[in-house]
Amino acid sequence: MNTLNFASLGLAEPLLRSLNDAGFTKPTPIQAKAIPHLLEDHDLIGIAQTGTGKTAAFALPMLQHLAEETERVPSKGVRALILAPTRELALQIGENIAKLSKHTKLRHAVIFGGVGQNPQVQALARGLDLLVATPGRLIDLMNQGAVRLDTVTHLVLDEADRMLDMGFINDVMKIVNKLPDQRQSMLFSATMPKEVAKLARTILWEPVRVEVTPEVVTVEAIEQHVYHVPTPDKRALLETLLKDPDLARVVVFTRTKHGANRLAGQLVKAGVAADAIHGNKSQGARQRALAQFKAGAVRVLVATDLFARGIDVAEITHVVNFDLPNEPESYVHRIGRTGRAGRTGIAFAFCDPSERSYLTAIERLTRVSLTVASHSSQAQRRDPRAAAATPRPQPRRRAA
Repeated sequence: MNTLNFASLGLAEPLLRSLNDAGFTKPTPIQAKAIPHLLEDHDLIGIAQTGTGKTAAFALPMLQHLAEETERVPSKGVRALILAPTRELALQIGENIAKLSKHTKLRHAVIFGGVGQNPQVQALARGLDLLVATPGRLIDLMNQGAVRLDTVTHLVLDEADRMLDMGFINDVMKIVNKLPDQRQSMLFSATMPKEVAKLARTILWEPVRVEVTPEVVTVEAIEQHVYHVPTPDKRALLETLLKDPDLARVVVFTRTKHGANRLAGQLVKAGVAADAIHGNKSQGARQRALAQFKAGAVRVLVATDLFARGIDVAEITHVVNFDLPNEPESYVHRIGRTGRAGRTGIAFAFCDPSERSYLTAIERLTRVSLTVASHSSQAQRRDPRAAAATPRPQPRRRAA
């Protein structure tokens, strides 16, 4: 579809003004493909990663439908429900909804666990046009009678594959079973494993399927290097890399929460502005770490895979896989934090001999052989004379 602007998609004038105010001038591929189908009330499966504009793809048609319907939302009632796997993603969706609904009178709220529920209960008591929620907190409020879902006309399940990975399938089905059968439903996912396909068949009716940004294309747009290094030497290598000022905003992925805390503390002792973000941290601590990272006060954010898709920060220059993931798909989501919105990105992988099988699986999935780097090659990168004398290796494309 060759769509040049949002007006040609059939969006209403208040939404076009909100898009203009937010600086959005041209729809992304997922928006161009999904919005016309959703405006026509079709159920939809969207295969797209975070950073492709999928929030606006499902939110804009939903906001238009809600604005066109004049019936009053009852106390504790909800007209549209968006389910997200993590608090961070829920908050990001809520921020986008606030921008996109700026010139409407629609009411929305975001609810999640880890914080006091009273403000959330008060927001629900007045009734909401649109609710963004994590499954656990929504189930809690349902059990308390603080929210009613029999008024829902629109449902979005965002990052469905992550939802299943985190064990939310039973909570999701408890919620879906409370919804009216007559509704428009949307499911968005970066991948489509069998479990997600089964879920889609359960909650959607004759859905249209749209797909953009295949994973292989995504990783090919990112410069990828691998350092073969024993685990005890990984921290020293990371500190050496961070001496390069080009590593201006860096996300480092570790396998465990304890490892993230330990590495962040070691980097701080070495004089690097760093913080950790993972599921064991309080909601306030996680939000502060993410806010400081976005503002540039923290240069390095050490994270676990839980946040491989939740960190939606512009201008991340580098991603470092301090520990290689044992699932190659996780590698794709990790390095997808850089090289966003058409920008270039660089990813480093640290591979201990015990992780060689993980590297093989990653290269098989992405069909890209990572460029082998060394400590000496990194020193050359920091010395312009050495860099000029030594050709820079390029990633090799594997045969399909």
